[in-house]
Amino acid sequence: MKKLLIATAIIALTIACKEEKKQEVANVNTATDSIPTTKVTKPFVWEGANIYFLLTDRFNNGNPDNDVSFERNEETGELRGFMGGDIQGITKKIEDGYFTELGVNAIWFTPVVEQIHGGTDEGTGMTYGYHGYWTKDWTSLDPNFGTKKDLEKLVKTAHKNGIRVLLDVVLNHTGPVTEKDPLWPTEWVRTEPVCKFTTYENTTSCVLVDNLPDIRTETDEGVAIPDALLAKWKNEGRLSTELDELQLFFERTGYSRAPRFYIIKWLTDYVNDYGIDGFRVDTVKHSTEQAWAELYKEASFAFDTWKKKHPDLILDENPFYMVGEVYNYGISGGREYDFGDKKVDYFNYGFKSLINFELKYDAQSKDYEKVFKKYHELLNSKLKGKSVLNYLTSHDDGSPFDKERKTPYYDANILLLTPGASQIYYGDETSRNLTIAGTEGDATLRSFMNWEELDSIPEKQLILKHWQKLGQFRNNHPAVGAGDHKMLSSKPYVFSRSYVNMDFKDKVVVGLDLPKGKKEITVKGFFGDGTKLMDTFSNTEVEVKKGKVTLDNEFDMVLLELIK
Repeated sequence: MKKLLIATAIIALTIACKEEKKQEVANVNTATDSIPTTKVTKPFVWEGANIYFLLTDRFNNGNPDNDVSFERNEETGELRGFMGGDIQGITKKIEDGYFTELGVNAIWFTPVVEQIHGGTDEGTGMTYGYHGYWTKDWTSLDPNFGTKKDLEKLVKTAHKNGIRVLLDVVLNHTGPVTEKDPLWPTEWVRTEPVCKFTTYENTTSCVLVDNLPDIRTETDEGVAIPDALLAKWKNEGRLSTELDELQLFFERTGYSRAPRFYIIKWLTDYVNDYGIDGFRVDTVKHSTEQAWAELYKEASFAFDTWKKKHPDLILDENPFYMVGEVYNYGISGGREYDFGDKKVDYFNYGFKSLINFELKYDAQSKDYEKVFKKYHELLNSKLKGKSVLNYLTSHDDGSPFDKERKTPYYDANILLLTPGASQIYYGDETSRNLTIAGTEGDATLRSFMNWEELDSIPEKQLILKHWQKLGQFRNNHPAVGAGDHKMLSSKPYVFSRSYVNMDFKDKVVVGLDLPKGKKEITVKGFFGDGTKLMDTFSNTEVEVKKGKVTLDNEFDMVLLELIK
């Protein structure tokens, strides 16, 4: 009996200690209140999407058995080899609710097609194609990332959770040449000159860097399938299937058998087979713009075909979505990108949105209102009907905003509240380290997701909670990213967002940099007296009186929505 009592006491004490530790974490910052997960019936609009971008190999390892493929086992430079992240790992985090709790409604992950089998050493140490941008075969998935069944499950799981899937696609180059990866035939690729980026010609018809063969996307001349690819397909037992499908594609479309059309067929197969919702298109300005219009046309055809085959799996009636990486494009440029001797409006060639490289500069030099007003005005004038994808950090921007992660709360505010779509780069929400010792170049931006830190460091948990509150608010309200912006008060800073789409109306009010303790937030002219509102940041119900709502808490932010 005595032993039983002692054991019981130890168990009780252990539980109490655990509860006390939980309470300590909760008390580190008063902003750790429970996060409401309000379910709101709303339309999904890409103009205000909350997109999560991750490196497939660096996010989560769902299947350790596929960590090494094609004998890629040489020692590499720091963070330049495969680290085990895969498609199953992404799916697992969807199932765990990680993205839902973050308010994410679309996931973009780096390419998962088969990469070159060898590696290169360009002065940064041995590097493998862990990042996904060194394609060897567009028709296969790389075993390091997973199988086509894994991809099918990921898309189905994402859709089941109301999350769209963006496939990262590369049309303009193959992977580097190595001892294991021969050069594609010269009628397919060029190996010189290296791009100078001063004119349209020396940006589109050139190689980005040495040993990155450039697809001849400008030619309409028919080419034969490379012998190496035919041999590979034969060895894998799918030669006749691939050839038959190509024959049907070219008969249906009437395209010549030019290099770009083969690749367009191979890329859009993933849309046709799995219901991929959109493409993030790599290196847009390094191919002729007509190639993107053709890619969009065939992707849209594939998307519509998939919907007809799977009417019970359709999320909404949005058309296929394409967002492009036109490196150094900024929202102030409006619809056109200036090559110096030619301007191109990529929005006329299938792109709903372009990645905006400008927000990180605006975040450094302007206050909230100047940024929000600027983006609202541009999106409702020069870019009316289109959008931009805003970001602060990414996989290849060597000068990201807040590289040392000193202002994670401000980072969340400026990214998730700026009009337009938002791109969270994996680890933004957990202050993943971007300054890794021993790395060369952009490898420092690509460390493995800091799950262990998130589990053990209270401050990381608080930062995540802040991102979750803002992300859920953004996801629940299309007005935040796609609505009309209006300042209601400069001191304290309060603004409204409103969005109307057919019968759907959405209205919110946000206050930033507010005084802690008792505060009055003006909503006059936007919400009438007697209106019941919920401050989702503090999870507090309030009522409008004399054009204001009053709150008394230790938060410096207010996120007001109508109680329905």
